[in-house]
Amino acid sequence: MILDIDVGNTLLKWRTVEAGVVQDRGRCPTKELTTAMPAQWPAQVERVRISNVAGPVVASLLLAYCEARWNCQPEFAVTRHQAAGVTNSYSDPSRMGVDRWLAMLAAFNDSNGACCVVDCGSAITVDYVEQDGQHRGGFIIPGLRLMSESLQRNTAEVLVDRSIEQFKTAPGQHTSAAVAHGINFAFQALQEKITRELDGDSLDALYITGGDGVLFHQLAGVGQLHPDLVMEGLHWSLG
Repeated sequence: MILDIDVGNTLLKWRTVEAGVVQDRGRCPTKELTTAMPAQWPAQVERVRISNVAGPVVASLLLAYCEARWNCQPEFAVTRHQAAGVTNSYSDPSRMGVDRWLAMLAAFNDSNGACCVVDCGSAITVDYVEQDGQHRGGFIIPGLRLMSESLQRNTAEVLVDRSIEQFKTAPGQHTSAAVAHGINFAFQALQEKITRELDGDSLDALYITGGDGVLFHQLAGVGQLHPDLVMEGLHWSLG
């Protein structure tokens, strides 16, 4: 049994895999790790593979837990110059979040060629990989929750995981609505620009993930939704 873990700034997502088949999955707020690990984790695992962008304190907690409960050393993925056919565009690969790197490895090897990866998490990242595996570069902008909090803390609606039925872009008639709808407008504009620049077969090579990935996918009406894309990349990084 393999336990895959994707630790983001907001959520920890996990899944168990046996013989290449996902057996179970779940998620919890990252901040809860200081008091307890997910109760659903199995009693026995042979390997633990981790993507962590939440910092060294979380890494230390996971390391100590794995050693104490399963007597195993967890394997932490790191961003490299080259792996699984993908070449990083960063002169210093360590400056790229490992979640972005893993998502690109998974998408490129699934598409067998050029792809665009959109991760709608705490931050929204967009990365482009060419047919030969060269990372062309990408964009990073605040995610829906961060945009909301930066403008109107504790007033505007919480937007993470909202459904498309709640998605409004009409001009707001009070401040909270103006903030919420303005953020929606920016999110939709990003989605439209990305999908407009991808045409024909390249639309099938649009990979979408992250907490607000469902909303992006619904708005776009194209591309592939892969909620586990970062964890899928653990295989290509760590084997």
